[in-house]
Amino acid sequence: MRAVLPSRSDQPRFNARCRARFDPGLYRQRNVIERAVGHLKDKRAIGTRYDKLAVNYLAMVQVALICSYLRHLHPSDRA
Repeated sequence: MRAVLPSRSDQPRFNARCRARFDPGLYRQRNVIERAVGHLKDKRAIGTRYDKLAVNYLAMVQVALICSYLRHLHPSDRA
């Protein structure tokens, strides 16, 4: 995976040759993935990884994704 982070505006640009170029498309895709992983880690069983076997952990991730998809399809009036 290539680095796609933008350089800070207050940093000097003396090292511009060594820095990775900023690609807005890749940065947008990376943001989507990071938000999805963050949402999954909000679930306690996934964040602490109760299931030690990879197969069981994958099943728990899939169940969490299905639950959030269903919650997205039918939002309730929860406060």
